Amino acid sequence: MTLRVAIADDSALLRRGLAALLEAEGMTVVCEAGDAGELLSCVDRERPDAAVVDIRMPPGYATEGIEAAREIRRRHPATGVLLLSQYVETENAMSLFAGADGAKGLGYLLKERVSDVEDFLDALRRVAAGGTAVDPDLVSRLVSRPQEGRQSGEELSTREREVLELMAEGRTNQAISRCLFLGERTVEAHIRSIFVKFNLRPEPEDHRRVLAVLSYLRSGGGHRAIH
Repeated sequence: MTLRVAIADDSALLRRGLAALLEAEGMTVVCEAGDAGELLSCVDRERPDAAVVDIRMPPGYATEGIEAAREIRRRHPATGVLLLSQYVETENAMSLFAGADGAKGLGYLLKERVSDVEDFLDALRRVAAGGTAVDPDLVSRLVSRPQEGRQSGEELSTREREVLELMAEGRTNQAISRCLFLGERTVEAHIRSIFVKFNLRPEPEDHRRVLAVLSYLRSGGGHRAIH
């Protein structure tokens, strides 16, 4: 099935470049919006599989993209939203990841990540399919910071943090084992330990993976923006 995508960015050059990239990959770009209002009208009309949305758009260049994403999630929960930002903005980015249901079909990437075409396309497809994608730079910065308000009293080990970073990028257990040169059973053991440390009850694996990532990011990532 052809993926149908809406694009919203105040830069006409970036919009056109993204549209050309997606169309070259066989996707259909249903609209190119220059502001949040135009984007919402498009999504209401076209019901795309996903929307690629700049966080800062006219008129205020503040959180218009975040607010548009919230409205899309409210009106059309089946439409995935992939947010793009020029900077790592933890407070704005994580404000949308308020819970497991809100996280489904939601992603956050730095604009520079678009230049890595395969990673960008993989993130977009994952979000459109109801998965989640968090920029690895955001995750690595947050994971390396001292954490406050941890739900569990136990600290993650260095290896568990490495596994969690790759989980946030949407990597499968098999992919994590290749990246870290570990056996899949070892990876599974680390993930089980992460679930225990975050007090995550037995639920579907994908659901708990998202919750683990969001729990960690919220515990230290919601205090200030990182530039």
